[in-house]
Amino acid sequence: MTSKAAPAHESFRGWPPPVLDPAGPFAAPLNTLTWGLLAMAALVMILVLAALAIALFAPRSWRQRLGGEKLIWIAGLGFPVVVLSVLLVWGLSLTNKLSESPQPGDLRVRVTGEMWWWRVAYLDAAGREVFQDANEIHVPVGKTVALELESTDVIHSFWVPRLAGKLDMIPGRRNILRIQADAAGIYSGQCAEFCGGAHALMAFVVVAHAPEDYARWRARAERPAEVLPQQAAGAAVFDKSGCGACHTVRGTTANGVAGPDLTHVGSRRTLGAGILPNNAGTLGGWIADSQAIKPGNRMPAYPVLSGQDLRAVSAYLESLK
Repeated sequence: MTSKAAPAHESFRGWPPPVLDPAGPFAAPLNTLTWGLLAMAALVMILVLAALAIALFAPRSWRQRLGGEKLIWIAGLGFPVVVLSVLLVWGLSLTNKLSESPQPGDLRVRVTGEMWWWRVAYLDAAGREVFQDANEIHVPVGKTVALELESTDVIHSFWVPRLAGKLDMIPGRRNILRIQADAAGIYSGQCAEFCGGAHALMAFVVVAHAPEDYARWRARAERPAEVLPQQAAGAAVFDKSGCGACHTVRGTTANGVAGPDLTHVGSRRTLGAGILPNNAGTLGGWIADSQAIKPGNRMPAYPVLSGQDLRAVSAYLESLK
């Protein structure tokens, strides 16, 4: 199992940029298309600059030929129509498998965009929900994953550059995006559609495991929470404060659905959809006043909790792994 990492956005640094560094078969065609479009754009720019140079500095006979009706028809109409048509057909042929319906053998995961975090539901082969997580998508290396993308509020856009292209998440509609990671690692993602004040603070990660590691992770993730005896005080604060009205902790009486499932929150790498490392200290700060950290999110502040209660409930949540 990979250890906790820094907030998701930090791994966007470096060269090549993620969009030019594909790590799976569904991102590779987009990389090819990107280079093709860049090459064509460079060619067109060279032709335009050459025409400009002729118009300004070439002999009169060259300038007259450049302004002739025949060349205008060819370069002004025929060339763009042919080039854009070829690029369209080529682009569609490269990307036609990226949004196919789930195929037999695909791992199915439903990702729902919320303001401003990601609800992640792991499905069985029939599309029934098995369990939920948040802000992290765990996948086995070499396995095609069919992501069912939805939104509950506004339009979001799902983008993990090294594994796939962008795809909008539209209220009332389910879009399919297929991804596959060729190597174990952590792949950063981000909402790519402005969706409100905290849009820039809406990151996620795709964690790719070796198949045997993924099987162990999934077996643990499907189990209900284990409340340790030494965390009874924190669990009591959690219940007394009404946290279970918004959050689920499987295996306890907490069954809220408005916020992220917290059954194994202690094992997540970050808090607040990628903006804080996950530990007891940051959990305490988030619970006490999440609005100061991520203004506009839908979790209220809890300034009424004493320092002792805050430490207890933070320790309890950090123990849920």
